This record gives sequence, structure tokens and C-alpha cells, in this order.
Amino acid sequence: MFCYAVRQKIIRGKGCTRIYRKNSNGWLKHWDFIILDLVALQLAYISSYVLRMGTSDLYHNGLYLNIGIIIILIDICTAFFTEPYHGIMRRGYFVEFKNVLKHVFIVSVLVIVYLFMSKQGSMTSRFVISSFIPMAVVLLYAVRIVWKKYLLKHGNMLYAKMNMLLVSTSYEIDSMLRQVEQNVFNEFDIVGIVLADREPEENELIEGIPVVSKIDTLTEYIQTRWVDALLVGIKKKTLIPEDLFDTCVNMGITVHECLEDRAGWAGNQFINRMGGYTVLTSSVRVISSRQAMMKRTMDICGGIVGMILTGIITIFLAPAIYIASPGPIFFSQMRVGKNGKLFKIYKFRSMYMDAEERKKELMKQNEMKGLMFKMENDPRIIGSGADGSKHGLGWFIRKTSLDEFPQFWNVLKGDMSLVGTRPPTVDEWKQYEPYHRGRLAVKPGLTGMWQVSGRSDITDFEEVVKLDMEYVKNWNVGMDIKILFKTVGVVLKGSGSK
Repeated sequence: MFCYAVRQKIIRGKGCTRIYRKNSNGWLKHWDFIILDLVALQLAYISSYVLRMGTSDLYHNGLYLNIGIIIILIDICTAFFTEPYHGIMRRGYFVEFKNVLKHVFIVSVLVIVYLFMSKQGSMTSRFVISSFIPMAVVLLYAVRIVWKKYLLKHGNMLYAKMNMLLVSTSYEIDSMLRQVEQNVFNEFDIVGIVLADREPEENELIEGIPVVSKIDTLTEYIQTRWVDALLVGIKKKTLIPEDLFDTCVNMGITVHECLEDRAGWAGNQFINRMGGYTVLTSSVRVISSRQAMMKRTMDICGGIVGMILTGIITIFLAPAIYIASPGPIFFSQMRVGKNGKLFKIYKFRSMYMDAEERKKELMKQNEMKGLMFKMENDPRIIGSGADGSKHGLGWFIRKTSLDEFPQFWNVLKGDMSLVGTRPPTVDEWKQYEPYHRGRLAVKPGLTGMWQVSGRSDITDFEEVVKLDMEYVKNWNVGMDIKILFKTVGVVLKGSGSK
């Protein structure tokens, strides 16, 4: 799972082998504001140009086209060298207005310097430049205020929200809560408290946050809960069971501890800031903001293209499914996503309506060793013979992987990724051993290492886990691209699909 640097409030009382993405530092942390400022500046420049020159030669004039490009370059350099977005979420209206004035002033002065140095000032309309400045101030101020209000109210919908548990003692937790809340723009929801020195009382709340477990039963609690991270604030280390946090890291949970000597922990380690504390963060994999942004961009682009294809396929496939087996065209089911987050997955229905009920009867014929169900000749598939022989519409849909196309909606929503691990069903998830949970450290994917390494030909769940963990620990953008290309080949050959 990827841990994104989202500027949002800690929401209280809501009821790895995890990949952790370090918070961005400097100007790239505020890439959203950078993009919005670039758009606002271009709109201001285009508006000032249109007011003076009209729309007939808009940007066809080489001089003004160059100025538009220079504005973009100057704005990016200004963001890099002056860090105009530092503390932007904490600024009031007046302070923000002063910062906008300063930013526009720097950009405008540098544009004028460029025109003077390039000896193009005499050829440039003074009206365009002079009207650009007030328009830029108004537009930059407006987009910044609107975007900040959106982030404060809704959070950043581009990224996933993370669930975090506080691990402390009954006499340290109040201080810990006060310290954490000093940092109001955090990427986590505090969903529970774990106490190290006593058993929690029934339905116990501390400052509105439920006490969910004692530290001795922490692994059992997170085994079947959506938990992304732990923030540990315990001075008396003897209260912490031996190897507890190594186990948590290997289960897919990122562990942040108030800084102590923890050089022996599993996974990658680095110093971090969390809720006002200096912490030592341990995680199996640390990725950059740029890598996380590239993966999400790939997912959004792929999701859009996939949904267009899904719409076209639906026109032809929907009536065929309904004629072969009257009922819903789409099949939906609750699955378990990154670090235990539940979501509803969508597929074209390739089985008869009573498939889930009949699954219990067929469990004895399961050909998959471990916590997955697969059958060579599954009689639940539409058009199968009495013995489950492979013919009919359902088998065609599965062999061509057409049933998977509606999952592009899950990718677009952010529940899934183009490449990841197979999302388990809820009943499979509840039977996981702690080390199985590590495969949930990333978003589930339409395809993955398992699918391109034999797809359904693999009959041992432990082998699936091994392949998934290889992906989790060694992920990079190039690996995703390679898996996507391999997937196309596997689908075209129809190899291993069941």
C-alpha cells in the first residue's frame, strides 16, 4: 500500500510488509498548488491577450507564444527556489493574499526582465503585461482559497485515506493525543488506541477514540481490521512484547515510533516527523512522491481508457449474458483491499445466479491448495455442461478476460490499481496467517505477478503469496509496465485462464 502525503485533518472516533511513501519535502510536496497556479497564470495571460488582441491570432504569434512558455518556466523556478507554498494550509485569507501578491510580483518582474534582455519589450503590448498582473493576482488567490477549502472539507480525493492506531499507556496517552493534534494537517485517521499497561474496558473511549486492544492482542486485532500504521509512544520498552513490531511490519503495517534505538527492526528505516513527534519509521519498502504520482497517473489514464472499452463491450455483452442467464449483467462482491480496506469489486457476470450458494457444495473439489478456490471444470459458469465442461458464453467471457473489464471502474475510483495483487474475498481474508497479510500492502490489481507467471495454472496459495511479496518488496514503475505488457500476451494466448 502506498502512503500519500495528503493535507487533511485528523478525524477522530471513526469507526508493512507495507509500502510506505515518505512525505515529500520542499516544493514537490505541493504539486497540486503548483499545477493550479500554472493554470491560473495561463488563464490570466490568455485573458489579457484576448482583451487587447482578440481571439483570431491567439498564440499563433511567436512572440506571445514564447512569453506564455516563459511564464510557465519562471513560475516553476519560483516555486523551486522560493518555496511559496510552505505552510500554505495554515495561512489565513490576508496572509494568503500577501503571498499571492509576492508570487505574482516575482513572476511579473522576471517576465519583464526577460523581455528587456531579449530586446522584445518594444514589440510587446504594455496593456497585455499590465492587465496580466491584476488578473493573475485575482485568479491565483481564488484557486488557492477554493482548493484549500476543498482539501479541508473533503480531503484529497486523489489519494487514499490511511487508518492509524495509537499505541501507548494509560498514563501517556493523553499527552500523546495533545501532541498529535498539534499537527492538524495529517494523512491519517486515528481509528483506535492500543494500551500496553492494562486491559481496555468495555466500550472504552479516550477523548472520543475507542480503546480497541491491549498490546498483547494487537496482532490478533489488526489481523482482520483495516489498519495501515501504528504510532508508538511508550517510554517503558519492557511493556512491548519482543518482536511485536517486526511482526507488524511483516503483516503490512508501517510502524512509527517516538525516536529510540531500533536499529534491529525489520524493513527499511528512516527518521520522520509524525504528529509533532520525531519518529523512527520502519517499512519493507519506501518509495518517492514522484513514483507514487506516476503509478496513480498510470491508473487514472488506464482507468479512463478501460472504462471507454467497457462501455463498448457492454453494448454487445449485456444482452448475451441476459439471454444466457436472466439476471444482473454485472456481478459485485465485497473484497479486501489494501491493508484490510473493504471495497466492492465489479465484473461482468460469467456464472449462474446461484454460484455463491453452490460454491459451498463444491469446496471439496477445490484444486487450489490454501486460501483460494479454483476448479478446472466449474459447473457454475454460464453455459457449462453438467460436468462443468468448458463451453458456452461464460467460458468465453473468462477465457478472453472480458469479465475483468468493469474493474477499470475500481481502478479509476482508487480501490484498485492496474497492477497489484489479487484481492481476497472476506472469508479468505479472515483465515489469513500474519505473513499472508503482507500481500495486502499494495492496492489490489487487475493483473500482477501471479497472473503473468501462470495465472490459474498455479495451484498453491503459498506460491501466490511468494510472487505477491516479490512484487511488494521490489516494486517500481518499470515493473508495472513490464507486467502490463506480459498480461496482454497472456490474455491474447488465453493461457491459464479459468
